[in-house]
Amino acid sequence: LRPVRNRKNLHVALFAHVTRIIMDAENKRALGVEFIRDGKKHEVYATREVILSAGAIGSPHLLMLSGIGPRENLEQVGIPVVHDLPGVGQNLQDHIAVGGLVFRVDQPISVIMNRLVNLNSAIRYAVTEDGPLTSSIGLEAVGFINTKYANQTDDWPDIEFMLTSASTPSDGGDQIKKAHGLKDEFYDYMFSEINNQDVFGVFPMMLRPKSRGFIRLQSKNPLRYPLLYHNYLTHPDDVGVLREGVKAAIAFGETQAMKRFGARFHSKQVPNCKHLPEFTDEYWDCAIRQYTMTIYHMSGTAKMGQRSDPYAVVDHKLRVHGVKGLRVIDASIMPRITSGNINAPVIMIGEKGADLVKELWLPKGYYSRRGKRERDPLENVTSTDASLTNVTSSDS
Repeated sequence: LRPVRNRKNLHVALFAHVTRIIMDAENKRALGVEFIRDGKKHEVYATREVILSAGAIGSPHLLMLSGIGPRENLEQVGIPVVHDLPGVGQNLQDHIAVGGLVFRVDQPISVIMNRLVNLNSAIRYAVTEDGPLTSSIGLEAVGFINTKYANQTDDWPDIEFMLTSASTPSDGGDQIKKAHGLKDEFYDYMFSEINNQDVFGVFPMMLRPKSRGFIRLQSKNPLRYPLLYHNYLTHPDDVGVLREGVKAAIAFGETQAMKRFGARFHSKQVPNCKHLPEFTDEYWDCAIRQYTMTIYHMSGTAKMGQRSDPYAVVDHKLRVHGVKGLRVIDASIMPRITSGNINAPVIMIGEKGADLVKELWLPKGYYSRRGKRERDPLENVTSTDASLTNVTSSDS
């Protein structure tokens, strides 16, 4: 925001929580937004459009809180239906990766927290801009492969490898196990013997999942989180893709290039899968279900598509179907998740969304083509503020 932070028509409200889109229900038009800040409720009105960019969880949540979404779920929690749009919250996709593929090495080349976080490392980085603190949280390289499940007619890989100079036990069980959602007994059985030792990890991440999840409201209270049903690994092909990714990851760790460091696979069997023959397809299918984690690339929950698609939420200009003056511009509009980290694609969506907004309003003289503001889009805005009581009192 730095280049435009001083514009008179830019207002950023810190520590604010948007609770709903203010709708003209009769005409199905978005009028503004309601938000909570400092314990009070505020309403801000737009003169042209409301743009929703709350992400793949927040955007469908706000649409449903505003009466736009699947009728059955809205009526279930007591929200008046403004527009029945079944696709809101559907088509949830994410990138997930298999954890626990750890390789021990004989050389001090790993990111180990009790060796990394110290005064010497800090001074070295400050003086020379070198040393272990230059590592991107241990992520050293990524690579892409096609498994036998990949669609050979598409130019899309289905597995991304993340090579890390650290792994699950690299902080002695302090924080990584929590981030991966591992129980103490599982972690202790699998990794306690290699706590704080030199290791590297390979995480196979599935890029083109076929499983689809969904989001539902559990309450009309905007401060209660929605219910997330990820449905990870419900499609059998997803398990197969990750299984082939695991095999390729182990083969990579055993190449001559890695053998130079004395690399050897930490081949401890996952507790709940020990009854299966070691490292067979059946074993890996079981192990994958025990230690698979999200990479936090949620997307697809307000997907772009034609009006004839019953689960499409926005059109090709990112306008919400059946609603006037409302766009969604974020990762939720992806019909299918991209084959790689979604950060750059989401930036592209934002840039394209901005172009679409300008494409509509610039020819109408809303702004001059030289960029000089001719009319302030917020000049007619009114706002009110009220007690938070009315927002939080209902929990049904």
